[in-house]
Amino acid sequence: MKKSTMLLLAGGFTAVSACKSTQSDTTAQGMTNETTTASAASAPAAPTLNYPQAKKGDQVDNYFGTKVADPYRWQETHDEALDAWIAQENQVTQEYMRSIPFRDQIKERLTKIWNYPKYGAPFKEGGKYYFFKNDGLQNQSVLYVQDNLEAEPKVFLDPNKFSDDGTVALSSLEFSKDGKYLAYGTASGGSDWNTYHVMEAATGKKLDDEVEWVKFSGPSWYKNGFFYSRYDAPTEGNKLANKNEYHKVYYHQVGTPQSQDKLVYEDKAHALRNYYGQTTEDERFLVLYVSEGASGTNALYYKDLTNPKASIKPVIDNFESEYNVVDNMGDKLLVRTNKNAPHYRLVLIDPKKPQEQNWKEVVPESENVMTGVSLVGGRLIASYMKDAASQVTVFDTNGKQLNTVELPTIGTVGGFGGKKEDNETFFTFTSFTYPTTIYRYDVPNNKVTLFRKSDVDINTENYETKQVFYTSKDGTKVPMFIVHKKGLVLNGNNPTMLYAYGGFNISMTPGFSISNMLWLENGGVYALPNLRGGGEYGEEWHKAGMTPNKQNVFDDFIAAAEYLISQKYTSSEKLAVSGGSNGGLLVGAFMTQRPELAKVALPAVGVMDMLRFHKFTIGWAWVPEYGSSDDSAQFKNLYAFSPLHNIKQGVKYPATLVKTADHDDRVVPAHSFKFISTLQEKGAPVNPYLIRIDVRAGHGAGKPTSLQIQEAADTWAFVYQNMGINPYQSQNQ
Repeated sequence: MKKSTMLLLAGGFTAVSACKSTQSDTTAQGMTNETTTASAASAPAAPTLNYPQAKKGDQVDNYFGTKVADPYRWQETHDEALDAWIAQENQVTQEYMRSIPFRDQIKERLTKIWNYPKYGAPFKEGGKYYFFKNDGLQNQSVLYVQDNLEAEPKVFLDPNKFSDDGTVALSSLEFSKDGKYLAYGTASGGSDWNTYHVMEAATGKKLDDEVEWVKFSGPSWYKNGFFYSRYDAPTEGNKLANKNEYHKVYYHQVGTPQSQDKLVYEDKAHALRNYYGQTTEDERFLVLYVSEGASGTNALYYKDLTNPKASIKPVIDNFESEYNVVDNMGDKLLVRTNKNAPHYRLVLIDPKKPQEQNWKEVVPESENVMTGVSLVGGRLIASYMKDAASQVTVFDTNGKQLNTVELPTIGTVGGFGGKKEDNETFFTFTSFTYPTTIYRYDVPNNKVTLFRKSDVDINTENYETKQVFYTSKDGTKVPMFIVHKKGLVLNGNNPTMLYAYGGFNISMTPGFSISNMLWLENGGVYALPNLRGGGEYGEEWHKAGMTPNKQNVFDDFIAAAEYLISQKYTSSEKLAVSGGSNGGLLVGAFMTQRPELAKVALPAVGVMDMLRFHKFTIGWAWVPEYGSSDDSAQFKNLYAFSPLHNIKQGVKYPATLVKTADHDDRVVPAHSFKFISTLQEKGAPVNPYLIRIDVRAGHGAGKPTSLQIQEAADTWAFVYQNMGINPYQSQNQ
């Protein structure tokens, strides 16, 4: 199964691998005490906000005759002046947070309910079982090993020892095919830059191998070494913002210095292509996924590793569709693709005769979206998505349907990793009020048994989840999950959090979040719409929300807010909107287009400057999704919704807490810096416009638990304060 390529996306988060989760129950969808919400009328007023006076330059750009001022261009370069401004903004924000009387109670409750053991699904390597576990409040999850499922687990790799403050995280790992070695990546301060290390599995000894400047890659083993992809070392001074060009594939032999690594593939004619290597389970083939952007389509190259003289050749040499190699079956590749199948199908391709007329269809397209396939125990285990919820069907290798895997309720599955000869596999299941639970699946007998579940200090039976379908501006029906306490009264006064993403073919499915449970526990409503631009209904749904149709995504989000208000779930004074990365763009567009519709806006690590995003790090990869200001027609489209450029003088915008991090080299923090500076300058001084800037943190991946809890506490405190709610007033009287 292909490892995650979400690293290229505006909103993607580093995955250890497709089948090896790092086990968090705290999803990015991002709150306890069984009390009802109460007025905060008695709470002390927030302090007068004196925003830092950000200097303004006279930069003006000319886009096809349209002059666009960019007075905060200086914030794109990290220097002493920017550091001083960051410190001043953080000081204003923290003074505001400290003034909220119930902020510490929120943090205490979050810390209590966060503190429970969290497990990842076991996976088998070299005859041993491995799994991740977090005891509760550890900054990073620990990798354990056991000889069998009944044996006493032992610590194998503890990422908490990588750094004192928990900001150096485990970013990837892969065992050699024989289980002898482990290659693992570390990322510092949330950066996408990785350094690879090697361990001996039997002894736990860390070897001297160190492979640097790896990005958007994973180690893929072949014999006593692995393939990986990297860029040239960036120039010092701005290594977190420099544009990433000329991705290259190398092979590293264990026990040798990186300087001796063999260059396997480069393309000097295409600076903006990415290459992700994968070896098949039997090490017969090296497969290269070639991408020109983050919209999901890719070319597919291969090399027959049994032939020392073989070169890398194309199987698919265009970027019209998506191709994902499950594994090989002899001399052929088993591929999940949406070529002529927007909901995906499974085909067998002979790389020597790759033309489509020679493909053998193994599992045809269905009405539901095929989200992934594993080849385990001689069976094809296919995960599907129906209205954003998981279903699992099992086929034999000829494509004959054998059975379905029974799931507990409506929710999301993950896992099903393993090897062709394994008779067992493990999967995780989660939903909004269903903590991540691990099941063992007996492949030959189609038997599901509970393997491990977590005990959470919350009675999840008190809540209900429903799915509704509302109508967007152009008449499109859009699904939305709504979660709340049983018995909720639709009086138009319930505090409501509306969270969404809407892009890059990424699907928003039910998932458990301790942070969100605090919100629900205090009588809040949580709503998750499945906007166009995502992958919930296949490539057609995705394309309906990408350039030039991006406004559809914002219209869907606006319509979701209007639905919640019209159906009396909430009101504009009790509605908060939230999203991260591409979802940060979503919130920015929402609040600049319909500022009266919500009370609070929470754009996190957002793409806010739609005219210059492609000039930094991996931003060029988002051009297929958004368009580019280098094109006159696309410029007009981008300029019309770019959050930075649509902030108007004197408008009352929602109370806004922008969140970013100084080490974010996916969506560089300049987006957020320029946005908040403009908002503080132009927005009517009725609501607070604040920015929360994490130091030594990045786009979200690998953030230590302590920082996650503090961020959640600040976020919910800000929301409650600006809605005029003290969730703990009855306790404090």
